Amino acid sequence: MSEPFLSDRILLSVEKPARYIGNEINAVTKDKTRTDVRFAMCFPDVYEIGMSHLGIQIIYDQLNKRPDTWCERVYSPWPDLHKIMKEEKIPLFALESQDPIKEFDFLGFTIQYELCYSNILQVLDLSGLGFYSRERTENDPIVIGGGPCVYNPEPLAPFFDIFYIGDSETALDPLIDLYRDMKKAGKSKKAFLKKAARLPGVYVPCFYEASYYEDGTLSSFEPTEPDIPRRVKKQTCLDLSSAPYPRKPLVPFMRATQDRVTLEIQRGCIRGCRFCQAGMLYRPLREKSLETLEKEAAEIIKNTGYDEISLSSLSSSDYRKLPELMDFLIKNFKEKNVNISLPSLRIDNFSLEVMQKVQDIKKSSLTFAPEAGTQRLRDVINKGISEEDIFNGSMMAFRGGWNKVKLYFMLGLPTETEEDRKGIALLSQAICDHYYEIPKEERNGKCEITVSTSFFVPKPFTPFEWASMFRKEDYLNFAHTVRGEIMAMKNQRSIHYNWHEADGTVLEGVFARGDRRLAPAIVYAYEHGALFDSWSDYFHMDIWLKAFLACGIDHEFYTLRERKTDELLPWDFIDIGVTKDFLIREWELAKQGVITPNCREKCSGCGARTYGGGVCFEEKNVPENLSGLEEKSGFEEKIGFEKKSCSEQKSGFEEMNGFGEQDDKISGGSGQ
Repeated sequence: MSEPFLSDRILLSVEKPARYIGNEINAVTKDKTRTDVRFAMCFPDVYEIGMSHLGIQIIYDQLNKRPDTWCERVYSPWPDLHKIMKEEKIPLFALESQDPIKEFDFLGFTIQYELCYSNILQVLDLSGLGFYSRERTENDPIVIGGGPCVYNPEPLAPFFDIFYIGDSETALDPLIDLYRDMKKAGKSKKAFLKKAARLPGVYVPCFYEASYYEDGTLSSFEPTEPDIPRRVKKQTCLDLSSAPYPRKPLVPFMRATQDRVTLEIQRGCIRGCRFCQAGMLYRPLREKSLETLEKEAAEIIKNTGYDEISLSSLSSSDYRKLPELMDFLIKNFKEKNVNISLPSLRIDNFSLEVMQKVQDIKKSSLTFAPEAGTQRLRDVINKGISEEDIFNGSMMAFRGGWNKVKLYFMLGLPTETEEDRKGIALLSQAICDHYYEIPKEERNGKCEITVSTSFFVPKPFTPFEWASMFRKEDYLNFAHTVRGEIMAMKNQRSIHYNWHEADGTVLEGVFARGDRRLAPAIVYAYEHGALFDSWSDYFHMDIWLKAFLACGIDHEFYTLRERKTDELLPWDFIDIGVTKDFLIREWELAKQGVITPNCREKCSGCGARTYGGGVCFEEKNVPENLSGLEEKSGFEEKIGFEKKSCSEQKSGFEEMNGFGEQDDKISGGSGQ
């Protein structure tokens, strides 16, 4: 380990110096002279957030199991240290070795949300690397990105050498193998990128060219090199039970945002909510075996000393072995004072029975996510829960001893009306009324309902990717309508309302739906003070508006217009398995308010069957006739009806898991 870059003088002058010293429990150190590849894995946000992310823990464990590779970590320095590093010209360093990032072979980013884009430039800047890939030298690290935001990587494309589309367990190793061999052979970076671009799931932006019509829409997107694929196929790990998973995860010396054991029980979701990008990106649903989860839970508790286990999933209630898993966890850990956290449960009888076993009712609240205030709008978004479900679930919770309820909704959804917005207040009031229908002696104090609304952003690869957004003023008016209705309610003192910031929503929409023409504005904004935009105390929309103006960009071009289904979209070159025909069909059904059954009820022919595994191949779910559902051209040849392990597939990079509100106990299955 090198001498620390940060002296005691600096460490004692910044907030939470433990963010920068490394050497945590289960951290991996190696002899760098005996490794061929050095990989710096970055979460472009503050240490506490990054240490809570499961995807980085998986990649860290996976790469460090290789004797030829040393994976280390780096996070965004907080503004106080950022200022010192700029003034004193201190290069950004990795936590394990304290070596400068510039000395590494790879700098990898997991990109979990759009408002971290300025932090990506911060990491490049403090590392002494050029923002644009074309500016970096042969000796600079290869900058690679993965995560949910790379399903539209175009706003960041000029900054990155490589994006990886898919799960880390499947093809990260072949990419490292290729680099190691070409490095030993003395090949150039460009030669490596040309070969890497032919690997499944790898997108090398410099080998693609975008052209535009006069109206600003995309006219073509083509590879510029021979033998480079026109479309990049998402890589999916089908056999989670045999996939690498950290049994000795990193344990920080300071409290992280999610300070607990994370057990990933499944990936994907069967529900098909039309607003939910994760539910589409991570199809098909794949479950991990009960035996594997039992072993992982026992080993991770032993190796970390954590006193809480959280089940990670988009919809934990849909894990078919959940009753058996809960029995195991309660039997083996409850008496050892290990708490069991169950986020992402749906409203049903079993969920509440389980929560009563594992949770201190007096100290907890339950979270329901109706998402919309009326049944009409819940049908539009294919939420799959009725008002009766919500009321029944609430009453079961109240009779079970709960008196605190969190309700999550979205504003600005497609087809939303004033009535739908007022419906949020009416539904909240009705739930409160149900509480006071219980005899006083059976209640657990005063009813407390917290209503939270976020503003909807139509994300790529959802049925709403063609929908329009709104201006900041419109979003605020929507929120004020809800607030006014709640203030007029008879039980208003029992209902607390808060809403998301509208400016951040607009910027998120620009990046989520934008193209590579946005890159200069990101540079301009960072150079003029944009940093930690996902933190309200540091977010300044005026900087971004000046950046768009200075770079000649009409940001409303990306947000306000409804796009036609035949328009070429910036992310259309990526194949996630879910077909565009399916998304168009769902877009039309949404406008009609027609519900699509979940994947276990009926196959809707989304296209995910081409991966040949997961929920699509459960015996009862295989339709006899796929006519009209799937692309019929060579369908059976494409999938081969053969289930492959992750090691056999050998493709993928980043998994979106371990993020979101892990403190939520029972939800309606929100996945955005």
